[in-house]
Amino acid sequence: MNKNEKFVITINREVGSGGRTVGRKLAEKLGVKYCDKAVIEGLTQKFGLSPERIEEIKAQKKSWWNDISNYYQTLVNSTSQPMEAEVKLDSETMFETEKRILKELASQTSCVIAGRTGFMVFREWPNHLNIFIQASMDHRIKRIMSRRNVTIEEARDVIAKMDATRETYIKKYEDTTRYDTRHYDLVISMDGLSEDDAAEIIIDYINRTNK
Repeated sequence: MNKNEKFVITINREVGSGGRTVGRKLAEKLGVKYCDKAVIEGLTQKFGLSPERIEEIKAQKKSWWNDISNYYQTLVNSTSQPMEAEVKLDSETMFETEKRILKELASQTSCVIAGRTGFMVFREWPNHLNIFIQASMDHRIKRIMSRRNVTIEEARDVIAKMDATRETYIKKYEDTTRYDTRHYDLVISMDGLSEDDAAEIIIDYINRTNK
């Protein structure tokens, strides 16, 4: 990946690994935009987005991303995101909407994207880097217990349900598994690492392979 040109970095991660935080810290260190499920859902609700609506907006105003970008920062920085539009989409339409939002973002600016099948959406994208963040079950359980204030049994249940949901989602739309390491340029285990450590490892990898 050439960091001197527009790029996209995707972060796929196991729940409880800290991958989302790694992605956010990486974006901050690189000085680029960060996008995850919460941002996409916020944008979708705010602007009433669907694949058709995205095309309508683009046709009406070439700089449509500026409007979305202006609102984007409030989603990233605020825990309260009042929505001005309500849109309910079925799962397949939402999947297509997500892909269009992600591709529009990546076409406009360098960015880090966490989750949302980004590793598959951008598999043919020029100048991209796919990363998988994982951790041992013990690490994941302890992190979820701490962050959600739940018991060890509840933490195990959260992991089991999220793992199953994410794997089903990937297989439904991409007919593959997110655990196939051939999808990624770099795989990081978080055991013994902080989120800042992982972000620095990724930056070091980028610098070493920059071309």
